[in-house]
Amino acid sequence: MLQSTLSSKGQVTIPVSVRKHLGVTTNDKVAFIIESDGNVKVTQAKYPDIKSLSGAAGKLKNPLGFKKMREIAREDALKQKYVK
Repeated sequence: MLQSTLSSKGQVTIPVSVRKHLGVTTNDKVAFIIESDGNVKVTQAKYPDIKSLSGAAGKLKNPLGFKKMREIAREDALKQKYVK
């Protein structure tokens, strides 16, 4: 078991062996996941910022225009309104 001390600012230093295991370095993001059993899992953030999401959902064969995307968004919003 590895331990770290919580500072007065709520900060902890992640031990070197844990950083190496996670594959994180200076300025990388980590994620804290609270599991249903109460345990907390620390992992490397999969998508730490908007730019990292680029390509995550794949690409459309035929990209949609703005008007079509807006129409779809409105339809989805209406569906959500009536689902509740």
